Order: sequence, then structure tokens, then C-alpha cells
Amino acid sequence: MDQTMKEVHFAHTSQMDEETFFKYLSAEQRRLYSIAFSYLRNETDALEAVQEASCRAWMKRKKLKNEQAFTSWLIRITINCCMDELRRKKRVQPSEKIKEEAVQEMKSSDRIDLERAMEKMKKKYRHVVMLKYYQDMTTAEIANILKKPEGTIKTWLREGLKQLRKYM
Repeated sequence: MDQTMKEVHFAHTSQMDEETFFKYLSAEQRRLYSIAFSYLRNETDALEAVQEASCRAWMKRKKLKNEQAFTSWLIRITINCCMDELRRKKRVQPSEKIKEEAVQEMKSSDRIDLERAMEKMKKKYRHVVMLKYYQDMTTAEIANILKKPEGTIKTWLREGLKQLRKYM
């Protein structure tokens, strides 16, 4: 009988974890989409990345030890999904996208110049600059997400901005 009580308690705890997970996840959906869009520059791809990140987070939810770290953990998963998608797209670039980029270039050359400069930056600097200026995060939040010391994040931010100036 004692074993049955433990099973009931475990089932109840799992149910609460599921409810809590989806509550936290739904609260972060806009932020995740915004981050994914800043990386992928395409609404469809950003939505797909958020969906993939949500799925990965659900499958690995038991590895998260601290509920307080849920947001940074989820953002890290989203960034990884975006990077996976960018790597995949780099291997295959359809001709339709090339035509689309040519049209966009005529619309806003400053924006295109900025995007090209961002693409030339080292990844670690690009991540920090995107999170800081596209997502309006503090250096402390970025350090928490990337699991790096805050001083390192400040250095990467400075170096990233230096590279941006060089490429612009």
C-alpha cells in the first residue's frame, strides 16, 4: 500500500510539472519568436524554430534541475535550433531565395549592409550583439543564458561592435 501512495504522489507531481512547464512555455512564446526571427529573418522559419525548441525542451524537461533557470534554458535551446536551421540552410540555398534577396536589397541597403556585417562576425560576438540589441537583454541575462562570466560577455560585446564597425 505504501508503494501505491508513492506512485499516486509521483503521478500527481508529474501532472503538476506538465502544467507548470506549459504555463512557463506559453509565457515565453513571444520572446522565443522574437529571438528566432532575429536569427532567421523569416517568419515561417522562426515559427518552426520555436516549435522545434518547444519540442526539444519538452523532451529534455527532466534534465532541468532549477525552475528559476527555465527561461534562460529555453532561450539557449531556441538559439541552438536557430543555429541548426542556419547550418542546414547554408548547405542548400534555393534559387527563389536569391531572387528574394535581390529585391530586398533594393528596398533597404542599410538594413542589408547590417545583416551582411552581422553574418561576417564571429558567432560568439554575433550572439551577444543580437541578444543585447535585438532582444534588449542585459549583460547579466546574456551571461546567464550563454553560461559565461559577465566580464566575458562585455568583452565579446565590445569586440562584436568593433567588428560591426569594421564591416560596415
